Amino acid sequence: MIEAMDWQRTKRITRHALKLRCPACGVGHLYSAPFKMFPACAYCEMVFAREQGYFIGAIYVNVIATESLIFFAYLLSITVLRVRDAVLYPTLFTLALVLPLLFYHHARSIWLGFDYLIDPPTPPTVSSVPHNSTDLF
Repeated sequence: MIEAMDWQRTKRITRHALKLRCPACGVGHLYSAPFKMFPACAYCEMVFAREQGYFIGAIYVNVIATESLIFFAYLLSITVLRVRDAVLYPTLFTLALVLPLLFYHHARSIWLGFDYLIDPPTPPTVSSVPHNSTDLF
C-alpha cells in the first residue's frame, strides 16, 4: 500500500538540509570544516555516510544544479542582456568551475536529506560484537 507523503516531515527535512544540519534531529552540524564532514551527528548519532560511495548521488545533485544555473545564465545572457560571445563564454566557463565548489556542501546535505526522507536508517539488527568461534564456515 502506498502511503500519502507527510508534507510536514518533508518540509522539516528540507529545512534541515538547506541549513546544513542533521536530517534526523536538525541540531547537529554536518561539517567540521570546509570540505570535511563529520562521520555522524553529535546529538542523535545518525551516521552520515552509510557505506562507501554513498554520496555519489550528491554528485548528481551538484551536476544538475550547476548545469541548470549555467543554462539559465546562458539563456538570460543571449535573450535579455545581449552579452557578446567574447564575454559570455569565459563567464560561463568560470561559473562551471566555481558553482560546483560553492554548492558542494548543499549538494551533499540535500542528498543526505533526500535519502533520509526516502529510506530512514534503522537501528542495526545484527550484533557488531565479534563471535569467538573458530569455525571457518
